Amino acid sequence: MEDWTEWRKSGEFFTYNDLNIYYRVIGEGQPILLIHGYPYNSYDWKDLIEFSNSNPSNYKIKWILLDLPGMGFSDKPKNHIYSFSEYANILIYFVNFLNIKSFDIFAHDLGASVVQELLSKVEMDGLKLDIRSIAFMNGGIFSSVYKPRFIQRLLSQTPNWFGSFLSHRISRKKIESSVLSLFGPETKLSQDRLEEYWQILNYKNGKDIAYLLGRLVFEKPKFQERWIGAMNATNIPLAYICGPYDPNSGIHMAKKFESTVPNGKLYLLSEGIGHWPQIESPSEVWSAYCKFLDLSYT
Repeated sequence: MEDWTEWRKSGEFFTYNDLNIYYRVIGEGQPILLIHGYPYNSYDWKDLIEFSNSNPSNYKIKWILLDLPGMGFSDKPKNHIYSFSEYANILIYFVNFLNIKSFDIFAHDLGASVVQELLSKVEMDGLKLDIRSIAFMNGGIFSSVYKPRFIQRLLSQTPNWFGSFLSHRISRKKIESSVLSLFGPETKLSQDRLEEYWQILNYKNGKDIAYLLGRLVFEKPKFQERWIGAMNATNIPLAYICGPYDPNSGIHMAKKFESTVPNGKLYLLSEGIGHWPQIESPSEVWSAYCKFLDLSYT
């Protein structure tokens, strides 16, 4: 099993508008693009990929991952305007860079909203992109029911100078307490994994810009009409895979998805699974995802 340093060394980089962006391709077969959330990176998907490799589906998969700028092993400039539009444009550039013609998308947390914007570019702006399916997982895709934590508001709904000050000064204990509160009662991260995520967060001084990325959460309301319209206009199969224990985007988000996107498929995991299902229960996530893609595995 790889640790975070081995994961970093196994990847490569591409350049987008002077940003060096980390990516990794694992396996051969049908491409599945995995989009991580905030505040960590593509390493979030490690457990799911390892589980899928030991419980293969009935077709071969090429897992495609990247670290969005500002997170993980990609560049993290302090004087940069991070946006959903830029992130979506990076995904477009990335799949073209890899010469991928047709692919599935599986997106978690903030990555789900990045993919909502990508879908909007397809449905509203006429972008030609062959997306076979989209699965969202524990993402705040509907602002009306999203429940941000106090630390999120403190970092990202305050003046820039205060957000910068707090991001730099906030302690490891505070961050880890906030992260652990999103996990289920029996599925919390081990101390070894917390150490890995602390190192990833601080790679290239990423903790210092946490407030800039956190601001994206509070920009979502202005995109809601566009994003919901795209989800209901598309013929691309959609799903929401949900760890219901998640206080941010759990069962309440799943119910909103079910009522708002009637053609989408909903997969509820065990009631004790929280915000990071791919870490907490990769077996359940893999089972739900295979059902969505109509795959079988042994």
